[in-house]
Amino acid sequence: MSGKTLFLIENDEAFARTLARSFARRDYDVFIARSRSALEELLKAKAPDFAVVDLKLGEGSGLPCIPLLASANSAARIVVLTGYASISTAVEAIKLGATHYLPKPCNTDEIEAAFGKDSGNVAEPIRKQAGSIKTWEWERINQTLAETNFNISETARRLGMHRRTLVRKLRKNPPVR
Repeated sequence: MSGKTLFLIENDEAFARTLARSFARRDYDVFIARSRSALEELLKAKAPDFAVVDLKLGEGSGLPCIPLLASANSAARIVVLTGYASISTAVEAIKLGATHYLPKPCNTDEIEAAFGKDSGNVAEPIRKQAGSIKTWEWERINQTLAETNFNISETARRLGMHRRTLVRKLRKNPPVR
């Protein structure tokens, strides 16, 4: 045992395996949970020193995993990874107890560096980051869903789209609650 216990909360089996091998080579004791319920079972046996949480776990969100991890060990360093980066989910992750938030793709070096960051960087340059139309659309849909208490019909009406079109889009990219 290395004394560095790492929980990977990731439902993508191949990605989880790759990260686990990479962190194991760096002397972390790695445990994988593919869902919130699997994480709850894992937390009955041990608490992590470090955790990597995927924002999108199957059809659900990884955000509810953050308070579970933080309550198991308040000193745990929790990094959220996502291919669906947005300002709102980054803010919520940090509010819930995450230490850092990284967009995918990222590597073990970046994740490990994020574990070591205790505060923000005031020298971080302000960059104009071009967002894709798909990202803007996804964020607008999520914002409108939240405003309507996740009422699909009202959200479609406010967005000026057919309800079936909205449902199809939500099946491809489920909303973050």
